[in-house]
Amino acid sequence: MKFIIKLHPEITIKSKSVRKRFTKILESNIRNIFKPYGFQVGVRNHWDKLEMSARTEDPADKQAVIEQLQRIPGIEQILEVRESTFTDLDDIYQQVKAVWHDKLKGKSFAVRVKRRGNHEFTSPEIGRYVGGGLNQFCETGGVSLSNPDITVNLEVEHDRLFMVDQRLVGLGGFPIPTQDDVLSLMSGGFDSGVASYQMIRRGARTHYCFFRLGGEQHEIGVKQVSHYLWQRYGASHKVKFITVDFAPIVSEILEKVENSQMGVVLKRMMLRVATRVAEHFGISALVTGESLGQVSSQTLANLSVIDKVTDMLVLRPLICADKQEIINTAKAIGTEDFARTMPEYCGVISKKPTVRAVMEKVQAEEQNFDMTLLDQALENVEVMDIRRIAEMANEEVREVETVSQLSAGSVVLDIRSREEQEEAPLLIDNIEVQHIPFFKLATTFGDLDQSHDYFLYCDRGVMSKLQALLLHEQGYSNVSVYRRKA
Repeated sequence: MKFIIKLHPEITIKSKSVRKRFTKILESNIRNIFKPYGFQVGVRNHWDKLEMSARTEDPADKQAVIEQLQRIPGIEQILEVRESTFTDLDDIYQQVKAVWHDKLKGKSFAVRVKRRGNHEFTSPEIGRYVGGGLNQFCETGGVSLSNPDITVNLEVEHDRLFMVDQRLVGLGGFPIPTQDDVLSLMSGGFDSGVASYQMIRRGARTHYCFFRLGGEQHEIGVKQVSHYLWQRYGASHKVKFITVDFAPIVSEILEKVENSQMGVVLKRMMLRVATRVAEHFGISALVTGESLGQVSSQTLANLSVIDKVTDMLVLRPLICADKQEIINTAKAIGTEDFARTMPEYCGVISKKPTVRAVMEKVQAEEQNFDMTLLDQALENVEVMDIRRIAEMANEEVREVETVSQLSAGSVVLDIRSREEQEEAPLLIDNIEVQHIPFFKLATTFGDLDQSHDYFLYCDRGVMSKLQALLLHEQGYSNVSVYRRKA
């Protein structure tokens, strides 16, 4: 398999040295991403593109390669191509005809050509010669330059011919880590997940910071969505998942801070701690999912007061985004299902929260706060390589049986998303398979017939293990994990 990888346009307009650095980083990222795969990958770096080859003919591998390339920041387009050499213009035509003869039957078409190198012919001349020959000697529906049924895309580079089988859209953005590291404050909802994705796409290695306000299910949910974002869009580089126990700080706020000021004070405390965490790890900026005016703490006046607690840059990628825009992006990147059913835990709820915080009043309320609690929270920060989330899922569910053989009467719960289920249906002879997406499992499992033994299934096993752990903690002991044999 051969692919031509086109760079994001903003990379191509940078200076020669910057462009060279960005493309080298992208090349390295592609190599890193495909290291765990069971086939070899080769990458060649050119001035305006990358060429990648995958030494496998397995259709499943091909689909996996394409899906992975579409999720790597810095790639604008992926062209699946057939590569060959040619001797002259007629040789190009004969090769194209051999591939496209049957595909063009009854279809209108156009030939598009990009050429690089010294040749006796121009790009338009290639297009006219090849297009004329195809129209004359194939049973086509005629040439249509403005609205063809099929476009035959060719790229000629020196003595090499590339016939494009398909053109796919990439993620765009910049390769990781062409920008400095950032620390994303993760709640697991729509906003923080989309904000993290935006920073990853922009080339920032994004670490995750979770403030544990209480509620174990919430923490598990945030770990799931953080691991998903990293694995899907940022797995070329290691990142940290950092947990800060904020329950004592919430208790102090509830006891010492006037009700209307609680939300602003809580956010200021979070920024204080996040700043010190970021400084400790040499991280350059904080990221939040705040959107202007979405809730009371996100008015301009309140954000101004909140930001004054830190000298560190606070980035808000979604500051002007509407909620529906954020939800639409979450759906597109795959975090909507996580966010929609994320177990919520509200640390503080103000009856009449201020929408126009005054610095002097907020500072007066903070005078009553025991700041040593922040030091204690920092001393007990939990830091893990995000890859450990999957490993811990394996360790924590050792008591949850994982099987590859099922006995009669077993019920498998396919917890993948609907799209994944439709793309690769799970069929097991003589075994009942029910489809319950993971984001509905916690609320619907109790309605199932509890006289059965249930086995959770997902593609990689991470989600099924985490969900099994969650159900065990809710008191369900009839849950195991099903893994198909490789």
